[in-house]
Amino acid sequence: MPRRRPGHVRAGLPRLHRTPRARPVIDGLSSCALSEIIRLERTRNYLQPGDVSAAVRLWKDYVHQPERDLWHDYEWGNVHWYCCGNPLEARTLLDTVMQAISPRSARELRKIISRFDAIWNLPAPAYDADRR
Repeated sequence: MPRRRPGHVRAGLPRLHRTPRARPVIDGLSSCALSEIIRLERTRNYLQPGDVSAAVRLWKDYVHQPERDLWHDYEWGNVHWYCCGNPLEARTLLDTVMQAISPRSARELRKIISRFDAIWNLPAPAYDADRR
């Protein structure tokens, strides 16, 4: 009996419906830190694949808004947060993730997040009343 070709054997197998896994894309993190985040997203029930990178992106976009928008959001909230995500909750999630990963990876992630936090915590410009 002739041997069947491997391609014919594989064609007869049922296809596995695999969705492409969401890979976190966070600029400035090493591959070790990214793999820890992937493992954390797969093992924790409060995380979905891609949640950490989405939280970083949401926080980054939020802190780069004009200061008047940030103050308005602080006072009254934002109706778009219900559909697009709350950046303050995203920042809280990032704190939780930094506690759950190794110290080295947490240091890398903290370095990235601290740049955005520095923008968030900029002091108000001081106006000199004597110059008027």
